[in-house]
Amino acid sequence: MPRQSAGLLLYRETAGVLEVLLVHPGGPFWAKKDDRAWSIPKGEIDENEDPRAAALREFTEETGCVPTGETIALGSARQSSGKIVHIWAMRGDFDPATLISNSFQCEWPPKSGRWQQFPEADRAAWYSISEARRKILKGQAVFLVKLREALGIETSRELF
Repeated sequence: MPRQSAGLLLYRETAGVLEVLLVHPGGPFWAKKDDRAWSIPKGEIDENEDPRAAALREFTEETGCVPTGETIALGSARQSSGKIVHIWAMRGDFDPATLISNSFQCEWPPKSGRWQQFPEADRAAWYSISEARRKILKGQAVFLVKLREALGIETSRELF
């Protein structure tokens, strides 16, 4: 069975523009990457964990914010790695300056014997859908379309 992750795509409308919250992965591999590097806050589903519950837990772990509100199921997509990602959306607000992310440890530089801690997400930002399309990891872009469809917003050609 392929690995599975779940995440929460927070959205809001500002001055008539639909925006989504994305996080930039922390750690040295992603440090100088921007376009096609941002992600929906997500993570692996624990054994026997409800995927929606995992999405809410992962959002909290990666942002420090406990999401409240109704969720909209956006479905699943297989990533290029083979992992299956399940995403929910929720209307809400979040101040990116308040980001508090959990961390992970990795050997850096590789084969140096030095283990360092890095945040899972080193920053967060709100993006319009067209901006998010440029920033988001390629395999997650489908969820921007699914969000617009779920909200009854016609998908324009400018996104693709």
